[in-house]
Amino acid sequence: MPDVATNLQRVHPDRSHPERTVVARFEICYRRYLDADGNTADGLPPLARDADRLRALYRAMTLTRLFDKRAVAMQRIGQIGTYASSLGQEAVPVGVAAAMAQNDVLLPTYRDQGAMLWRGVTPAQLLLSWGGDERGNQHWGPAEDFPPAIPIASQAPHAVGVATAIKLRGEHRAAVCMLGDGATSKGDFYEALNLAGVWSLPVLFVVTNNQWAISLPRASQSAAETLAQKAIAGGVPAEQVDGNDVLAVHQAATEALERARSGLGASLIEALTYRLSDHTTADDASRYRSTEEVSAHWPAEPLTRLRAYLGRLGWWSKADEEALLKDCERIVEEGRAAYLAMPADHPTAMFDHLFATLPRSLAVQRRRFEENGHG
Repeated sequence: MPDVATNLQRVHPDRSHPERTVVARFEICYRRYLDADGNTADGLPPLARDADRLRALYRAMTLTRLFDKRAVAMQRIGQIGTYASSLGQEAVPVGVAAAMAQNDVLLPTYRDQGAMLWRGVTPAQLLLSWGGDERGNQHWGPAEDFPPAIPIASQAPHAVGVATAIKLRGEHRAAVCMLGDGATSKGDFYEALNLAGVWSLPVLFVVTNNQWAISLPRASQSAAETLAQKAIAGGVPAEQVDGNDVLAVHQAATEALERARSGLGASLIEALTYRLSDHTTADDASRYRSTEEVSAHWPAEPLTRLRAYLGRLGWWSKADEEALLKDCERIVEEGRAAYLAMPADHPTAMFDHLFATLPRSLAVQRRRFEENGHG
C-alpha cells in the first residue's frame, strides 16, 4: 500500500499564481486483478496461483451467501430478528478475514458474516446472535474478536483502543475494523482515524462502499471523490480496491496488515462493491432504487467472477459446484437445526453481559426481576 508520505510533493511556486506555493499533493490508487468476466490483469499476487486457497475462498463466499439466504427465510417466519444480508459483497469480509492472522482482532459490522464464518464462528452461533440470544456473542472463533457493531461507526474507536493495547504490549498483531460507507460520515470514524494516525497504531480500517447507507446513496453522503481519501487528513495511507475481486481485497489487506504488524501504523482500504439485497429484512429497497439499477450490478458480483477464473484454469467444474452447494446447504441446515434446538436462556441474561460488576440501579432491577419469577 502506498505511504501517504510518498504522495506528498513539495514543489516551487504555482506558475499561474506566483504568490502561492503548493505544499502537498496526494493521490489514491485503485487495485483490481480480476474483472467482471474473470479476466486477469498483470502483476497477479501469489494467491492467484494457489488453487487450494482460491477454492477455499470460493467455498467461504458460497457458504456466506447460502447462510444469508436461509437467515432471511428464517426471519420471514419469525425464527430470528431483523437480519442484514451481505448479498453481492461477500468478497470483502472473506478476503479480509483470509488475510488476517489468528491472533489479529476483528471488529465487524452487522454485515460481515463472511469474516466471522471464516474465523470459526458457526452458523448456529450467528443465528443465536440474530435471534437476540447473548450467547451468540460469546464467539466460538477467536475469543478476542468483537461481536458485530449495530450502532454505526461505534467500532472505530473500539478498534483504536484494541490497537493501542496491542502496541503498548509490544505484540505482533493488528486490529481490523470493518465499516460501511455511511460510517465514514460519522464523527466516531474521523476521531478514530485521527488518533490511529497520530499514534501510528496497528489497525486496518476496511470501508465496504456498497453505494447505499440504507436509503441514502453514496453521492448524497460525501462530496469527496473517493472515501479512501478521507484517511489522508489523518496521515493514514489508503487505497481503493475492486471489492468484488477477492484477489484484490485479500492482497490489499495482506499488505496493510503486514505494515501494521511491523510497527508502521494504520491503513485504510475502500472496497467498492454493491449491496444487491435490501439494507435489512426491515427495509424495502425498491422504494428508493430501481430494479434496473440493481440488475446492472449483478454481472459484476464476486462469486461469478471467481468461479469464471477457476474454471478457466481448470480448477473448478460443474461437479465441484454441485458438491459444494450440497455441502454448504448441509452446514447451513445443521446450523439452523442446532439453533432451533437450543434451550432458551434465562431472561436475567440480559443483565449479565453489560458490566463486569453491575451498577446498583441495574442490580436492583435484576433482583426484582428474579423475585417476580423471571429468573
